[in-house]
Amino acid sequence: MRRVAALALPALVVLAAEPLYVLVDTAVVGHLGREELGSLAIGGQVMALAVWLGTVLAYGTTGRAARRFGAGQREAAVSEGVQASWLALAGGVTIMVTLELVAGPLTRAIAGSPGPVADGAADWLRIAALGAPGLMLGTAGNGWMRGVQDTRRPLYYVLGANALSAVLCPLLVYPLGLGLEGSAVANVIAQTAVGLLFVRALLTERVPLRPHLDVIRHQLTLGRDLLLRGAAFQACFLSASAVAARFGTASLAAHLIAIQLFFFTALALDAVAIAAQSLVGAALGGDRVDEAKLLARRITTAGLVSGVVFAFLVAASLATVRPWFGADAEVYHQAKTAWWFFAGMMPAAGVVFALDGVFLGAGDIRFLRNLTLVSALGGFLPGIWLAYLVDGGLRGVWIALTLFIVLRLAGLLQRFAGDKWAVAGAVR
Repeated sequence: MRRVAALALPALVVLAAEPLYVLVDTAVVGHLGREELGSLAIGGQVMALAVWLGTVLAYGTTGRAARRFGAGQREAAVSEGVQASWLALAGGVTIMVTLELVAGPLTRAIAGSPGPVADGAADWLRIAALGAPGLMLGTAGNGWMRGVQDTRRPLYYVLGANALSAVLCPLLVYPLGLGLEGSAVANVIAQTAVGLLFVRALLTERVPLRPHLDVIRHQLTLGRDLLLRGAAFQACFLSASAVAARFGTASLAAHLIAIQLFFFTALALDAVAIAAQSLVGAALGGDRVDEAKLLARRITTAGLVSGVVFAFLVAASLATVRPWFGADAEVYHQAKTAWWFFAGMMPAAGVVFALDGVFLGAGDIRFLRNLTLVSALGGFLPGIWLAYLVDGGLRGVWIALTLFIVLRLAGLLQRFAGDKWAVAGAVR
């Protein structure tokens, strides 16, 4: 368990760094006024898509690099990072150019109408888009370095860049008078800095930097499956918000509070999954199948224990909903409806996230894709819209979310009980 903690704790800090910086950025811009904060919300929502795409690339790279590393092929593991970095650079440049071209129409569409909020969002987005190549390079770097079980340097890189941005943001926004655009400039500087640091880490490995199209093609195949899986998640969470909104403003507000805290707990539990990717992938890459299975059982137990701990923390935190979030009596009443489902699903969620990491490390991506699609299309989405049709309120929304977790848990445990996932070898 020490090995799990040694990888999971730095990963947790890296995962938490970006949301914490977003809070700082939001606080700084919030003092400019309501319109500027609205512009940041729209622009940030668009840039969050780039973060998601980068995370997909990182997850695919970690598993492949870990298997190479476990087989004693460190140079080949780092070479996976080289190819992922070429892919990240191409993707980052594509995102940057696309956003420069469509920033205006896109932000007006999200805002619902032209106006100062949409215009401000477009101006912010055009500047922030310049950081997309660095952002994508940073996530690719995180992927291969986790694969070779180096989580210390990414910790320093990400924390250093986010600290720089947190200092620059208020300076650029206020004393230097850049206003909202200062926030975007600070983002670009931080993302470019972290991207260059990960490129420097590749250069110090002294491996060939030439692109290999066959490796990139394999990474794109993994990326495709992970994107489809991620799209299923997005459809589920967007549908949950859409249905909650149809039950009234109080239901939507209560759902927003609960789901954002769910995302935060998922972030913490995901640190265990990252450790699982690296350790299980390395064991299978080194043909140590029994070790991989033992690690998987221990990591699953760690996920269960973490989920139980979070269940108690979530249950205890209900009392903080009113003072922390300014919830009125109706919002608090609606939040209580969702809260017990939220707390009750935590042990199952802990196991689900841990096993996700195990199978990602094992390279069992196609199974994860299919299970997520079946659970979403066959369970969650029919459940959520049935809740709307029968006027099930927020309780119905969270029953459907719980069903989504339970269906994935059943499928993962069934797969875990067999041997098909534990395929040895440097690549799968």
